[in-house]
Amino acid sequence: MKSNPIKEGVNNAPHRALFHALGLTEEEVARPLVGIVSSYNEIVPGHMNIDKIVDAVKLGVAMAGGTPIVFPAIAVCDGIAMGHQGMKYSLVTRDLIADSTEAMAMAHAFDALVMVPNCDKNVPGLLMAAARLNIPTIFVSGGPMLAGHIDGKKTSFSSISEAVGEYNAGKIDDDKLKEYEYKTCPTCGSCSGMYTANSMNCLTEVLGMALRGNGTIPAVYSRRIELAKHTGMQIMELLKRDIKPRDIMTKDAFMNALACDMALGCSTNSMLHLPAIAHECGIEINLDIANEISDKTPNLCHLAPAGRNYIEEFDEAGGVYALMNELDKHDLLHTDIMTCTGKTVAENIKGCENKNTDIIRPIDDPYSKTGGIAVLRGNLAPDSCVVKRSAVSEEMLRHEGPARVFDCEEDAMSAILGGKIKDGDVVVIRYEGPKGGPGMREMLNPTSAIIGMGLGSTVALITDGRFSGATRGAAIGHVSPEAAVGGPIAMIQNGDIISIDIPANKIEVKISDEEMAERTAKWTPRKPKITTGYLARYASLVTSGNRGAILETKE
Repeated sequence: MKSNPIKEGVNNAPHRALFHALGLTEEEVARPLVGIVSSYNEIVPGHMNIDKIVDAVKLGVAMAGGTPIVFPAIAVCDGIAMGHQGMKYSLVTRDLIADSTEAMAMAHAFDALVMVPNCDKNVPGLLMAAARLNIPTIFVSGGPMLAGHIDGKKTSFSSISEAVGEYNAGKIDDDKLKEYEYKTCPTCGSCSGMYTANSMNCLTEVLGMALRGNGTIPAVYSRRIELAKHTGMQIMELLKRDIKPRDIMTKDAFMNALACDMALGCSTNSMLHLPAIAHECGIEINLDIANEISDKTPNLCHLAPAGRNYIEEFDEAGGVYALMNELDKHDLLHTDIMTCTGKTVAENIKGCENKNTDIIRPIDDPYSKTGGIAVLRGNLAPDSCVVKRSAVSEEMLRHEGPARVFDCEEDAMSAILGGKIKDGDVVVIRYEGPKGGPGMREMLNPTSAIIGMGLGSTVALITDGRFSGATRGAAIGHVSPEAAVGGPIAMIQNGDIISIDIPANKIEVKISDEEMAERTAKWTPRKPKITTGYLARYASLVTSGNRGAILETKE
């Protein structure tokens, strides 16, 4: 066992004394030490129930012969951080989570780990840590929230965000807005649509790092507690068989994740997180691969915000394994690879039938023949940008219009809510990238305001920042290179005509190469917005969005 060097022999009596100070018996110290990484806190709705999940995991570990020991991971609620300086601290926590988990696991010589995340950056952060540490590890999340209900219709977090735009447009009154406020998010759990948290928890199943149901069993269901107990038991089997994260998260596993990403219509944030996790595994994912996979992978689900269905319904339809089974009918997955069940993908998904073809479309009757996410390139984004194609209305798949340029989210919001954005405009929000933000803020408020103001079918938004999974519409993010490093988005001027062709994977600003070169020659870098603390250190090391906003040590 990895922990033996700190537990056995005369020289380790001081270590054992400290274990006894914890109240551990000799029998407990002698067993494998299993770290339970708990993302519990009292500020994130998706994490407020994680203490119950952790207790169940501990019981499962103990039942299977291990000694469970809990330590924490931080978590930011993207919804609460949205629209102000707090959002600068969201994406950056992904690396803090990975680094701190690495530090705790190495310092205390744990034999294995059970990761208990839920919301946006905890899942990829802990997957990055798992890959980096490469000791037996398994995941179980806190689970998704149930959908809300207003006027006989189901709602989710995007509903309240868009209701603000409707209120400012005079479409709803104070009482209706208050009703949205109280009924949109009715339970604990990660917000109920196919947003970033649920996207990543579903993809953790696909990667083979979590048991069936991890991404879909609602937080308030007792099945979630049962899943946690089984997860605690299963880590002991992984330890016994020495099955480690890099044995599971192979290149083929990441190709499976990209395929399911396309079929599900996941959050565009997955295009940041999958490359970052793969990088920790020693695997490089070029985003061009995403378009190659999208070209042959049909989009089978339109979960909120792309459609009217929610995670609870996806779970009832059979969840991730049922979706994978559909894809396997056309040989779109690698099924001979190992997973945390101790079985292959093929063994896992055998017999997992689609129970509701309105929720998971049959492989031969998809929403579209191509996947839910598209990577675009052109003279505006030579290194790529990303759009959730499945959440774009048909009339906005191709769009051309004049640029309305803003150097921060706040200025764009003022213009949108002030009625200054007109039909046909292309809103450009720049200097919000990983370095320029710093921290690559999500632009949910501007996109929701555009939808709420009734402009969703006529106005596009482009940014070097990113989007919440709750965003819908022609919202194009991760523009790379970003403005802060002199990318072409920094050269755009008000009135420039921008052409977007999502089916053709193209985005262009209609100026000549000579004009672009002339503007670039005159451009000067802006002074950093923040010069002290963690954000300053982050900005000095982070890469652009096309590389997953990974941190790169300077040589």
